[in-house]
Amino acid sequence: MHNQPYTDTELFRLIAEGDETAFRLLFHRYVPELRPLIMHITKTATVAEDIIQETFLRLWLSRDKLAAIEHPRSWLLRIVFYQSFSYLRRQGVHTKAMDVIASRQDATDMHNATEEALAYTQIVHLVEETVQRLPPQARRIYVMSREKGLRIPEIAKELMLSPNTVKNSLVSSLKIIRKRIEQSGHFIPMVILWLLKL
Repeated sequence: MHNQPYTDTELFRLIAEGDETAFRLLFHRYVPELRPLIMHITKTATVAEDIIQETFLRLWLSRDKLAAIEHPRSWLLRIVFYQSFSYLRRQGVHTKAMDVIASRQDATDMHNATEEALAYTQIVHLVEETVQRLPPQARRIYVMSREKGLRIPEIAKELMLSPNTVKNSLVSSLKIIRKRIEQSGHFIPMVILWLLKL
C-alpha cells in the first residue's frame, strides 16, 4: 500500500485515518530536516530529541485535524518553532522567543498546543507509572535503553544477556505500555513509544 511516494498532504490524510505506516513515513521524512533546525535554535542535542518526540506526539494526538491542513510542512514547522522558542523562553531568552512565537503562532494553534501539552503530560505520567510496574529485569532494560540511551548490544553486554533477549524485552515492555495508554483512552504509534523517555 505504501510503496509509492506520497505527498505530505496524502500522508496527513492517511494519518488522520489512523494509519501508522503513513505516520512512520512522515516521521522518517521529516526528522532529518527538523533535527538540525532545532539544534540550530536550541544548541542542545537532548533538547532537540525531546522536541522531535513532542512534535510527533502532538501530531498524532491532533490527527483528527490533519485532513484539513493545506500546508503540512508549514504546520510541522510552526510546532517545531513554538517548542524550540518555548524552550529558549524557559531558559530566560524571553524577548527573542516571544517575538518569534508571535510571528509564527496564531491563537488557535496556541489553544491546541495547550490541550496537546496536557495530553502529552498525561501520557508521560502513564508511561512512568507503567514502567515502575514492569518486572525488575524488564524495567532495568527499558530504563537503560531510554534513560541512558544505550543500544541493544550495549545493554546485552552489560547485563550478560543475548541481544535477542534484550530486544524481546523492550518490545514486550512497549506493548505493555501501549496497552496501558490505550486503556486510558489514548492510542500511540509504536514509533512514538520507542522515543518516549522517563
